[in-house]
Amino acid sequence: MSERTPTHAQPPAPPAISTPDLTQLSERDAAVLTFERQWWRHVGAKEEAIRATFGLSAARYYQLLAALVDSPLALAFDPMLVNRLQRMRSARSEARASRSLPAHD
Repeated sequence: MSERTPTHAQPPAPPAISTPDLTQLSERDAAVLTFERQWWRHVGAKEEAIRATFGLSAARYYQLLAALVDSPLALAFDPMLVNRLQRMRSARSEARASRSLPAHD
């Protein structure tokens, strides 16, 4: 009678879950930052270009841009632009706060 050593089969590996690459911006995010780097003389021209380039409304574009401004990946991609956008957002926020606070008499 021969003794067999038990073989322990490894359980199958779970299927690989595809996760986005968190080390670089998506193509769309990079395109938004590149687009925003341009200077626009007229607001209407920029809004038309947003729709033509991205197929988005201006409101949706600015929502995406606002999220990008807080992204470390965007900061690494274009630090000067992101810092400028953060300063502009801060200035607008402070101006809004100073207008809405009641005067202390």
